[in-house]
Amino acid sequence: MATTRVPGSNRDAVQQILDDAVSSGATPGIVTEVRKGGSRWFASAGKADISTGRARKPNELFRIGSAAKAFTAATTLKLVGEGLLSLDDTVEKWLPGLLDDSHYDGDKITLRQLLNQTSGIFNFSMDPEFYASGQGEAWYERRFQIFTPEELVRIALRHPPYNAPGEAFRYSNTQYFLAAMMVEKATGEPYGNVLDRLLLRPLDLTGTSLPTTQTVIPGPHPVHYSRLELHDPAASLRDATESNETTAWSAGGMISTTGDLLTFFSALFSGQILKPAQMKEMFTTVSTDGAGWLPQTRYGLGVWVEQKLDSGVRVWGNGGADYGTFTLVMGSRDGRHMVASHVNTDFSPEAYAAFLAILDIEFDSGRHAN
Repeated sequence: MATTRVPGSNRDAVQQILDDAVSSGATPGIVTEVRKGGSRWFASAGKADISTGRARKPNELFRIGSAAKAFTAATTLKLVGEGLLSLDDTVEKWLPGLLDDSHYDGDKITLRQLLNQTSGIFNFSMDPEFYASGQGEAWYERRFQIFTPEELVRIALRHPPYNAPGEAFRYSNTQYFLAAMMVEKATGEPYGNVLDRLLLRPLDLTGTSLPTTQTVIPGPHPVHYSRLELHDPAASLRDATESNETTAWSAGGMISTTGDLLTFFSALFSGQILKPAQMKEMFTTVSTDGAGWLPQTRYGLGVWVEQKLDSGVRVWGNGGADYGTFTLVMGSRDGRHMVASHVNTDFSPEAYAAFLAILDIEFDSGRHAN
């Protein structure tokens, strides 16, 4: 998708990108919210609901996909700072026997490797049978089915590892399930309760939740339009808004808003949540080269860095996609300047390019005034 910079302020240029994304057909609707210092501003284009013509608005709730991994990593690192966990703890220590009789050695896979996605554990989401059950009409049959974390981990354990522990980055939701399961064992609480106690309530993230089996989005939200993993541009967009998120859980099952995401990432990056030692660990990155993941990136513990925008600036954050929803939250390493963008449709190269173009405008201070 071609994007156009226009003269004037950042807001003018960003609005043009949003308008282009909708007019090109890349998305039914798109929003961006920016936080810089003590100021915020919001812009939108397109529709939250095609059938009614309802426009996209501030404070809408939406599923955030793998941006939830930043919350899981922050929760885990908070417990590391409190001494309940260590990043060198193994899966076997907290989940004894879980990996027995599989391709994996639980004594050799550490919590750090789970969070930086170098453990080599297969991604259960890519199991052929499980993946097929989430395509097209089959998704409607599966969307209210409840899975336990153990059930999904065991799907992954049928498959050989991508690589030896710590050897290479490979994206896998299984790793973030295991990390949350270790959190549960260390605290004696459900992961969602720990998340709420350590992050959501202290930061007053009232629009953010981990609903698991709750199938509806609990507040004003855009329709989530999806092609249901059919990978056919001609496939019709379907309403995928309602589903239970036990298939995503700690790896991608959260709901939030652009405003809450800005608050969380700003607090995380500015050191309000974690101690310095855990901050250092979070921002220690591994290469994603050769993994078939996003180009020009390096992955830390639940966050990643876009190494070079067109403007030459590095930005940090996370993003995620689910059926009919794709969001990206990136900004400065100190959290003072953050940008959250969302489209109410599936991930696409065109939407990602629009998000990066917005970031490039926001961080290209030499060409645009605030």
